[in-house]
Amino acid sequence: MRTIILVFSVLFAAVPGGAFAHAMLDHAEPRVGSMVSPAPKEMILWFTQQLEPAFSSIEVRNEQGAAVTAGKATVGGDRMQLRVALKALPPGTYKVIWRVLSVDTHRTQGDFSFRVGP
Repeated sequence: MRTIILVFSVLFAAVPGGAFAHAMLDHAEPRVGSMVSPAPKEMILWFTQQLEPAFSSIEVRNEQGAAVTAGKATVGGDRMQLRVALKALPPGTYKVIWRVLSVDTHRTQGDFSFRVGP
């Protein structure tokens, strides 16, 4: 048993750290699952890795599935932030769908919701 653990430990240590790197969502504003008031004017997402701007996007959709973004998403100066302007949002639930490509060429995607209250 010790031999098996030792072999896996050596193999794991030999794999470069970058091999496991993916741009995962770190946090968002508005926060994942939150209720906000007043409505936000933009959606900002922070990631754990730098992003490739041409292949990274955010969609924000209302309860009927209509897009409520105002323009294309842009990557911030540190390349770990993705933001998009939003149209005026009435009270309701909104779904955020993100797709990113990190600079090490790994693709990740996800989604979450937030609510705008009265």
